[in-house]
Amino acid sequence: MNAILARLTPPPFVNPVDYDGLEFRWRFLAFRPAYFQVEAYLIAALALYAFVAFAGATINTRKVNAWVSAFTPLLTSQFSKPLVNGGITADGYSDFFTFSTGRKNVPALHTIFTLKPRHDLFQYLFQILWGLVDVQYNPVDDLQLDFTLAPNTLPGDFVWAAVAKSELRNVKKDRWDLSFTKTTENPLLPNYISVMSEFADVTDAVLKTNLATLLADPNVQPYFRSVSITDQPRLQPDAANGPREKHLILSLVVPSKPQACANLVAGLFTVIDNIHKVTLRPETKTKLRKARDEVDKKLKEAGQKEKVEEALEDKRAAKKRAEEERISKLSAAEQQKYLDRERKRELRKSQGKTVRK
Repeated sequence: MNAILARLTPPPFVNPVDYDGLEFRWRFLAFRPAYFQVEAYLIAALALYAFVAFAGATINTRKVNAWVSAFTPLLTSQFSKPLVNGGITADGYSDFFTFSTGRKNVPALHTIFTLKPRHDLFQYLFQILWGLVDVQYNPVDDLQLDFTLAPNTLPGDFVWAAVAKSELRNVKKDRWDLSFTKTTENPLLPNYISVMSEFADVTDAVLKTNLATLLADPNVQPYFRSVSITDQPRLQPDAANGPREKHLILSLVVPSKPQACANLVAGLFTVIDNIHKVTLRPETKTKLRKARDEVDKKLKEAGQKEKVEEALEDKRAAKKRAEEERISKLSAAEQQKYLDRERKRELRKSQGKTVRK
C-alpha cells in the first residue's frame, strides 16, 4: 500500500535558486509566470469557449428577435392571440418557438426556429468539417411556419409541395407525407422550384390561387426551401386511421432581412382563405381517396404483424421464465443433469448444421 501511495504522490516542488525569469513580488509572496504555462493555456482555451458560447447565443437570439419583431404587426392583424405565452419560447440556444392562435381557417400557427449551434464550439466545428466530407450536408438556420388548417379549408385531401431543387434530396428523406407525390416541373413557377404533387389536377387547383405569384418574388429566392400543403403526418404513423390534420408548411432559411419574405408570409393567409374556392375533378378525388385507403391498409397490416410478433415474443419470454423457475427448484444434481442434456442437445444441433453444409 505504501508503494502505491508513493507512486500517486506528486513529486515535491523544487524551487531553483538561479531563476532569472519574470517574477512579481509582494512582501513574502512571489509569482513566477513561467511555472504556470499549462494553466495559462487552459484558462485561454476556457475563455475562448466561453466567448464563443456567449457570442453564438447572442447571434441566434438576435436572429429570432429580428424575425419576431418584424412580423408581430402581421400576426397581430391576423390572430386574436398573436404571441401566446409571452412570445418566444427557447429550448437551449439554437431552438426557438412561437405560437399564434385565434383566426378563421387557421386555428394555430407554430413558428419554429432551428438554428446552427453557434453557442457550442465543438458541435459547430463538427458541422463545418462534416460539410467538407459530405458535399450533400448543408446545415442552415431553418425557419418553419406551420399553419394548422381548419377541417374544411382545402377542396380535398391531398399532398402538394413546391420545393427548391437544392432541397429535394433532404425533403424526400425527411418527409413521409411527400412519398405520396411525384416530382415534376411547372412553367408557372420559377426555374429553381420543382413541384411534388399527387396529380396534375391538384397542382392546377393550388396554383389557381396567387401562390405562383408569391413564389416568383426574387426577394424570396435566397431564403426559400419549400412550401407544402398536406393532409398527412410528416413522419410515418404507427397505425392506420389515426388523426389527420391538414397543414400548410412554409420552410425558409432565416433571412438576414426579414422583410424580404414579408409579402410571401402575408400572401399565404390569402391563399389559405381562398383555396377552398377551387375544385378538384371527381375522378381525382376518387384516386386520392383510393391512395389513402391503400396506405391505411398497409399500415394496418404492418401494425397487425408487429402485434403478432410481440405476442410471440412475450409467449417465448414467459415460457423461458417458467422453465428457469422450474429448474431453480431442482436439486443441484438434477440441475447438473439438465445442463448436461442441454449441452449435448446443442452439440447435436451444431453437428447437424455442419453436415447439412
